Amino acid sequence: MLTKENIKLRAPEPDDIEFIFSLENDTGLWNVSNTHNPFSMFDIEQYVLSAEKDIYQAKQLRLVIELMDENPKKVGIVDVFDFDAHNRRCGIGITILENYRKSGYAKLTLEIIINYLFNHLNIHQLFCNIDFDNFASINLFTKTGFKLSGVKKDWNIREGKWIDVNFYQLINSK
Repeated sequence: MLTKENIKLRAPEPDDIEFIFSLENDTGLWNVSNTHNPFSMFDIEQYVLSAEKDIYQAKQLRLVIELMDENPKKVGIVDVFDFDAHNRRCGIGITILENYRKSGYAKLTLEIIINYLFNHLNIHQLFCNIDFDNFASINLFTKTGFKLSGVKKDWNIREGKWIDVNFYQLINSK
């Protein structure tokens, strides 16, 4: 099981549909997920019910981040994307609900998923793209060993202005 301390990562279940729906349609998160249009409840339901669970076929993996206690709470989502089995690399992104941020849950999640990807799936490198001014994410990923590898100049447009996106990598030394 993908757990550490009080955090568990698990595959989405049908009772997660409303939770995922609310995250996907949170316009405050669209700039980090490159979402441009809202998702319907039907879209999310179809994703959860029919999503390919094999990362080698789907080239992605989405897991619910759950706080384990007497009443388990969903606190976020971790996405593994652009999975490339041949070159043994993939991207990673984490979304934590606002009222659970700054609680260490993102760091624990990152540690769990890195361990899984490096030690179970034998991934050689992970990468992430972070807006130049997203200091919380920069701090999270660098504290977990990710190194700045480059800057994508004028990569995204936000509120009519072009912004740079930092490209970070974590190389598996094994």
